[in-house]
This record gives sequence, C-alpha cells and structure tokens, in this order.
Amino acid sequence: MYAIVDIAGQQFKVEAGMEIFVNRLKAGKGAAVEFDKVLLCAEEGAVKVGTPYIEGAIVKATVLEDDAKAKKVLVFKKIRRKGFQTLNGHRQKLSKIRIDAIA
Repeated sequence: MYAIVDIAGQQFKVEAGMEIFVNRLKAGKGAAVEFDKVLLCAEEGAVKVGTPYIEGAIVKATVLEDDAKAKKVLVFKKIRRKGFQTLNGHRQKLSKIRIDAIA
C-alpha cells in the first residue's frame, strides 16, 4: 500500500515504515504528526484518486529529527575579465520523519 501526500508544499510517494526528509516542520523531535492532504492512495490494485484530496484519508508519521541538514549547495558567481568571483554555500534545514500508517 502506498500513497502520494502533500507535505509542506512538496509531494511524496510514501509507504508504511519509510523514512524521508521533508522541509522543516514545526513539530519537535518525537512528535506524532498527521497529514490529511492525500492525493492518491493505492492498495492491492485498487487506486483512489482525490479531487484534489481524498476525504478521510490520513497519513500518520513520527518526527525522528527536527534539525537535520541537507547537502551543501555551492553558488559560484564570476564575471569574466573583471576579476570578480564569489562563492556562497547554503545548507537547507530539514525534518526527518518515519511514516507509521496510511489510513
């Protein structure tokens, strides 16, 4: 059984027991969260598609880490023949969650 869920503005294909990184959530470490914006739910060949969301469908998850960091993204700018170059780095803060159940 899997579902496609809208979590913090992004869509994820999730299954029970799966651990994923999502944009930072307000919930703290160890908190239980529920996502009700389920776009699609498939179980043993039966597929339910929402318009835009499936009524009554909920994905339950637990926050494992609330302050994880993504890989560093380097932004390099250069203007040729002018002697200008700059390098900036950025690491996005993420939350790591474990999907407990799809109901």
